[in-house]
Amino acid sequence: MMTHSKQILKLTLPSILSFATVTLTGTINLIMVGKLGALVIAAVGVSNIIIYNGWAIFSGIGLTINYLVAQNYGSGDLNKAVERTYIALYFCLVVTGLLIIVGILAPGTILRLMGCSPELVKTGEIYLRIRFFALAFSVAISVLQGFFRGIGDTRTPLVLALAGNAAMIFFTYTLTYGHLSFPKLGLSGAAWGIFIGEAFVFLGSLYVYLVRLHSRFGTRSRVVMSKAESKLIAKESGKLGIQEFAMSAAMFVFTMFVTRLGTTSLASNEVALNVMSFGFMPAFAFSSTATILVGQAIGRGNPLQARRYGTETAVWGSLFLLGLGTIEFFCAGAIARIYTMDPQVQELSAQLIRIAAFLQLFDGLYNFYAGGLRGIGDTSFMVKTSFLLNWFLFIPLAYVLTFMLDLHSIGSWIALYVFLTFYGSAMLIRFYRTDWLQVQIKQA
Repeated sequence: MMTHSKQILKLTLPSILSFATVTLTGTINLIMVGKLGALVIAAVGVSNIIIYNGWAIFSGIGLTINYLVAQNYGSGDLNKAVERTYIALYFCLVVTGLLIIVGILAPGTILRLMGCSPELVKTGEIYLRIRFFALAFSVAISVLQGFFRGIGDTRTPLVLALAGNAAMIFFTYTLTYGHLSFPKLGLSGAAWGIFIGEAFVFLGSLYVYLVRLHSRFGTRSRVVMSKAESKLIAKESGKLGIQEFAMSAAMFVFTMFVTRLGTTSLASNEVALNVMSFGFMPAFAFSSTATILVGQAIGRGNPLQARRYGTETAVWGSLFLLGLGTIEFFCAGAIARIYTMDPQVQELSAQLIRIAAFLQLFDGLYNFYAGGLRGIGDTSFMVKTSFLLNWFLFIPLAYVLTFMLDLHSIGSWIALYVFLTFYGSAMLIRFYRTDWLQVQIKQA
């Protein structure tokens, strides 16, 4: 019997809505720019993969703060939670400088290394440059909202996501096509829409952290960089970042494989990934809930309760994704037609959506149990498993099925299916083989 259902859903539903808002915004933006043609859809798809890799490299900072703050909150050590958050924000300043340099110097080179045609490079270079600048805001947002979620506040990220994504849609619409007396910037206008939306969410998150939460947590306190804490956060951020990057880099190679199959395959791949994100984002939401509840229970010194939280969160998440996958499987053709008028892209997109409809369930198992393992700080296992399965299973299998067996895009997605099945199973087994009575709060 699930005894914590109300608490799990109370935390998860705002996160689902928050992540769904992000996904819906991405979908609306893709539909809006999709009217500019298949080449633009392909440019957006490749850029999304590149930005996803950039995000993955630095995502460990926010993920680390999320689980450390959850543990500190559970133990009542709020000063430590604030100290760790500030150290992470200092790291973000360095990240911002790196992203500005890369955004100025490298977009064209990166697109060419992806194997993109000269036309695609020309179309996507400015778009990718602006996306790198926007990514600096995203990394800092992940830290601030990692703090919010760590203390059990999932509603604030929802409110900020609604406001920021509304701004993103508005400016994408106006700047891409020149509506409402705004300049007509084409695809670069869509990138500026994303930049403005991310800046809006960052400023809102900063306001909540420094102003609204100060009376409760002393968030405007002066924090000196502790060498021990800085080392802990750098180490944990590095491991979680490598874990995410191993997967995102594998998806990067996956996209390179699809890129070589032509614009139609690449556009169809982007549509299918966008549809699948409606399952990926709720999986992230349940994963975040698992991290919060498991981390807080560990902070309170109750590891067996932490284990129950992880199990019940996984059950609820699996039921949600099973229902969503069923809808996507039977409505694949109608969904594909929403994105594009190109008959070839429609047909291939529908095939990929049907193949991947229930893939989300295995992606969910990975996310649910990885969230629980993050809550206890079991990051070493996660990074090793991510590296081994991505680079010794997923990529070789994708190459064999796509090119050697001539299954093309279908083969690539079958490989992704197999990989996520193994990945989700590995996290599940690790979660239940953990000696929970030995789990303790993470210390510097």
